[in-house]
Amino acid sequence: MALLTNAYHRACVLAARLLPDSLLLLVARLGAAAIFFLSGRTKVEGLLTITDSTYYLFETDYRLPLVAPSVAAHAATYSEHLFPILLVLGLGSRFAALALLGMTLVIEVFVYPDAWPTHLSWAGLLLPIIAKGAGAVSLDALLARKARAA
Repeated sequence: MALLTNAYHRACVLAARLLPDSLLLLVARLGAAAIFFLSGRTKVEGLLTITDSTYYLFETDYRLPLVAPSVAAHAATYSEHLFPILLVLGLGSRFAALALLGMTLVIEVFVYPDAWPTHLSWAGLLLPIIAKGAGAVSLDALLARKARAA
């Protein structure tokens, strides 16, 4: 049993060395960004021209209480473009992740309540970024280093 315990402990130490927080946070940022950015791209043609089908979806399937469909369509579409770009750059990462988590909660509560396993996986990518920041490979870390040096 001690042999098995020692092997497991060595494997854990190796995994911690091979998978530092900076790598895990980078993967989480890129994964979350891809999900939301690709969703945003389905709502536009060209650079950022919102399609008629997007307006229609926000009038029917994505209808939210207290928010006009055209306002919701613009807010969601622009958010799905801006916040993923910030995550990829690692700039304002905690804020961007929090905004996307808020969007996830709105989608879960008001649009697709039965899709909680998918939304939970999105939250699983966003929560570590909110808790720990962007990690070492980010503009946030670069700006923090420059601020400390000044």
